[in-house]
Amino acid sequence: MNFDALYQGLQEGLQAMTWLEVLAALFGAISVLCSKANSIWLYPTGLVSTGIYAYLLSKEQFRLYAEATLNVYYFIMSVYGWYHWAKKGAGQPGTPITKANRADWLITFLITAIGWALFSYLLRTFSNSDVPLIDAFVSATACAGMWLLAKRKLENWILLNVSNLVAIPLLFHKHLLPTALLTIFLFVVAVMGYFSWKKIWVSQQTPGLAK
Repeated sequence: MNFDALYQGLQEGLQAMTWLEVLAALFGAISVLCSKANSIWLYPTGLVSTGIYAYLLSKEQFRLYAEATLNVYYFIMSVYGWYHWAKKGAGQPGTPITKANRADWLITFLITAIGWALFSYLLRTFSNSDVPLIDAFVSATACAGMWLLAKRKLENWILLNVSNLVAIPLLFHKHLLPTALLTIFLFVVAVMGYFSWKKIWVSQQTPGLAK
């Protein structure tokens, strides 16, 4: 490993850091902690973070157009997810956590495959992106994960972490240091979030089980 190059990259990331990126990263961290806790507050805090990132990542300095578009999608899905989570049925406390079925996985696959192909084509054809395939893959898998999250499916954490894992080196490459560190944090929290949600799901299947 070239530690000199790594150190230089960190230095460049610190120099490029802005208060707007720090604010977006902070609200993103709060949002994912709320998500892990199965709290509806993940959506209002997420709206702040995604709104800022949609603007920030589209700037000429970064040219992460698919990720910027992804944050617009996040914003829309956050509004939908907020409504879906808050919705109450007859005597029901709200939408419970469930596991993805075959139809859910089919939709997840289609969102990922079509999203990757579409984002890649648009980036290569209509933008000056220098990382179209990776940018598109991160966005497509995150879109699928966000859809599962809005439906309150346990497996949303798996798709979101596939996206996070690929996004980390991409963000360091673009000198988005706070966002890269946030994504590492998101990866760790998402692992814990999966097991936390699984415990809640098991307790729903077995009333009276200790939470």
